Amino acid sequence: MTTYDDDIEAFIKSRKKATINDVARLARLSKKTVSRVINASPSVRAETRDQVNAVIDRIGFRPDPQARGLAFRRSFLIGLIYDNPNAQYVVNMQLGALDALRGSGTELVLHPCDRHSDQFIKDIRDFIELQRLAGVIVLPPISEDKRLLGLLEDLKTPYVRVSALHPATTKGGHAILSKERIGCRAAGEHLAQLGHTRIGFIAGPDGYLSASERRAGFREGLQAHGLDIEPALEVQGDYTLESGHAAALRLLTSDTRPTALFAGNDEMAIGAYKAAFGLGLRIPDDLSICGYDDSPMAERVYPPLTTVHLPTRDMARAAVLTLLRSEGAPEDALIFESALVVRQSTAKV
Repeated sequence: MTTYDDDIEAFIKSRKKATINDVARLARLSKKTVSRVINASPSVRAETRDQVNAVIDRIGFRPDPQARGLAFRRSFLIGLIYDNPNAQYVVNMQLGALDALRGSGTELVLHPCDRHSDQFIKDIRDFIELQRLAGVIVLPPISEDKRLLGLLEDLKTPYVRVSALHPATTKGGHAILSKERIGCRAAGEHLAQLGHTRIGFIAGPDGYLSASERRAGFREGLQAHGLDIEPALEVQGDYTLESGHAAALRLLTSDTRPTALFAGNDEMAIGAYKAAFGLGLRIPDDLSICGYDDSPMAERVYPPLTTVHLPTRDMARAAVLTLLRSEGAPEDALIFESALVVRQSTAKV
């Protein structure tokens, strides 16, 4: 009679693709028990779970996600749906989601979309129905789109929306919200305390709640020191590096060149770095620059960028855990703080 190890070694040498039946036979357990282990059932004893996982690891078995989906009448996929020009923000959200999904047996599917398209809602409906998603995470600004949220409700698709904290976004559950005004208020106060009075502002795009909240917070910080956002020193960007560069060039070549700039995100702030360098301006000696997001690039540029830290990766982790824990049932909104991180790109006038 062959031993347990002999059977496994013989299977490995056969170079066959492992199936759940092979796992059950080699573990000397029922297929039903193996299935419970694979799907993390709490009813399985620890020693049985270890026995099955040891066989799975040795023979290289990988569960078939389609078969799993048929068995449970849903896929083990979570969608990340976005229409956002800030590439680093999307990457951070993706990384945070993957952190939370690791080891869960559920995978992440990315779905960029175009909210301005006539096919916007149909496109997302088709994506959700084709993939038979277990849930979705919706990033701003489409997380504030009532048509999309209505679609998710109609499809009974569990979802979590990520957005800036605002009275309009606190209604109902499914929300991961960030206090964006607080960090921006601190940024306005910081530049004012350094003695700057001509402060340029590069705003985010129209239609983004985050852009209006950041502007409001920054303005509050300036007003606390008797200043305000001057219309002549405000230019709108679209959260891209290129728009930050163009906006900064416009401000820095004006007759009333500012001594400091606040950009609505780090991408635009780095665009302002590029504009300043091209004009021969030194940061922070000739120009202080402050951004928003605290993306990885903030510490990699020189001088390191003063910016507002938004915990995007933690927010994405929380969104996934909310879906896994509650399958999208409404819960109280989770609220995250923002905070100013002072580095070397800002200095006294």
